[in-house]
Amino acid sequence: MAKPIFFITGNANKLEEFMAIMGKDFPREIQCRKLDLPEFQGDMADICNNKCRAAVNIVKGPAIVEDTCLCFNAMKGLPGPYIKWFVDKIGPGGLYRMLQGWEDKSAEAICTFAYCDGRPEDPVLMFHGSTQGTIVSPRGPRIFGWDACFQPLGIDKTYAELPKNMKNQISHRNKALEKLKCYLLKDLQL
Repeated sequence: MAKPIFFITGNANKLEEFMAIMGKDFPREIQCRKLDLPEFQGDMADICNNKCRAAVNIVKGPAIVEDTCLCFNAMKGLPGPYIKWFVDKIGPGGLYRMLQGWEDKSAEAICTFAYCDGRPEDPVLMFHGSTQGTIVSPRGPRIFGWDACFQPLGIDKTYAELPKNMKNQISHRNKALEKLKCYLLKDLQL
């Protein structure tokens, strides 16, 4: 019997999206674990690689970690992987105000899932997804990070204003998770 795959997160909203996108028919057990991992610094790939290695060392089995970036084009990609700390300190309204000095309010939401089979010698595999959008004055519920100030291109609502099932169909997280899911189903012959 295959070991469960551990999805490492303490974010209930992220877990809910993850499980909705993976679907009830996913043939392998996935368990959520909240771990106190170090806050790694660097670019997105370095952060995900280090988080996944640390998680595998703790759970002693297959692990998935996720990292999300929100990259303002006017700021050459910042706040990027540090968006969590910006949201915690200034909220979605503060993110919008950060761009007051720039005409360009465009942004890219990027999600990376990192997966490792669970042994120290196993590679960490990365699965990326991105969505282009605009940073707007917050609209909708402010219950999930920066969703209230990110409006995907071609849509007249912010992530926060969209029904969950619609957001899950178009989001950066969905795009990355679909790639991971495809890998797990195909390459691991699940």
